[in-house]
Amino acid sequence: MLIMIVLLLLGFPMMIPLITAAVAGFIMMFGGLGQMDTFIQQVLGGIRPASLIAVPMFILAADIMTRGHSADRLIDMVMSFIGHVKGGLAVSTAASCTLFGAVSGSTQATVVAIGSPLRPKMLKAGYSDSFTLALIINASDIAFLIPPSIGMIIYGVISETSIAELFIAGVGPGLLILVLFSIYCLIYATVNNLPTEEKSTWKQRAKAVQLAVWPLMFPVIIVGGIYGGIFSPTEAAAVCVLYAVLLEFVIFKSLKLPDMYTIAKSTGLITAVVFILVGVGNGFSWIISFAQIPQTILDAVGVNDMGPTGVLISICVAFFVACMFVDPIVVILVLTPIFAPAIAATGLDPVHVGILITLQVAIGSATPPFGCDIFTAIAIFKKPYWEVIKGTPPFIFILVFSAGLLIAFPQIALFLRDVAFG
Repeated sequence: MLIMIVLLLLGFPMMIPLITAAVAGFIMMFGGLGQMDTFIQQVLGGIRPASLIAVPMFILAADIMTRGHSADRLIDMVMSFIGHVKGGLAVSTAASCTLFGAVSGSTQATVVAIGSPLRPKMLKAGYSDSFTLALIINASDIAFLIPPSIGMIIYGVISETSIAELFIAGVGPGLLILVLFSIYCLIYATVNNLPTEEKSTWKQRAKAVQLAVWPLMFPVIIVGGIYGGIFSPTEAAAVCVLYAVLLEFVIFKSLKLPDMYTIAKSTGLITAVVFILVGVGNGFSWIISFAQIPQTILDAVGVNDMGPTGVLISICVAFFVACMFVDPIVVILVLTPIFAPAIAATGLDPVHVGILITLQVAIGSATPPFGCDIFTAIAIFKKPYWEVIKGTPPFIFILVFSAGLLIAFPQIALFLRDVAFG
């Protein structure tokens, strides 16, 4: 761990500290590189599960939609219904992030696709830039919870939990956070006496809905197909790519065939990084498990004696703090095996645990100092670090409050799961 922290502070990309720490740990445990083939087998085993095929598929679909017209049509539809109420523009931004998250499954794609067109509108309406940036990066993190979610796929593979159950369980918490964000936006707009947008006619709303029907079919296809037994989550990812191609290249004609090379190249680069992290993360997890580090840490902290609620709180704190500094995928890969014994010992529902972990990942991704969505916003909007993080505390408080509600009332996440799979 010390090697990882030092290399991260020196500015190395996340995969370098993880690989270096894993290899160093292997050498210390086995006295050299003579049995390195064992470690390599663990790395390859990490990327072998068929469920991981869904990851590059969802990344590709998100990239296609980000460059096309899907986001604009979703934004126009939401604005036509609630843009005229006090705080409606901010609520529309949060709702658009949620909808696009349900379409793309990517927080970074949501920041780009929704933030780019709506930030200028919010600034023109009188919203402060710090509030606007904080709203965009935090509302985009709802994409972690609304299916499809790449974070849920990784957790499902690592913990051997049903990805289909995780997907449906994330809907309730995602909508809860949207409602809480919307209430805060209404209060903010009222306190600051911000103007409203012109009210759309029902004819304009009908037109906006008509234009948004095609993008809205993404979650219908994914969720309906999985829970209707038509296809698996992995097959749903392939269907999602096919639908995105048909939508943006054929129906909307927003993209041309040469664009596919750029999109495929971008997807390939992101997928390569993700799979390196997953593979090496699995090898790293195997090393720390072999060394019985998880048991030692849990015994020292006394997690096993805390009971179910104490274990859930410990998981939330550990994942929240870790995601403030390290890439979310790496945190899921490293910490999930550490807490696995405590989760099993206390009889916690792995789906409930997975939703809480996904929520902590979402919070940490927008939390200083190193939340990944903060740096996405800095790169996209060309704003200084302090300006991006200045407005985040109220949203982080709301997300932490939501985590507390999920611990106290598990059915927020498990109700739909129980209905679908009961």
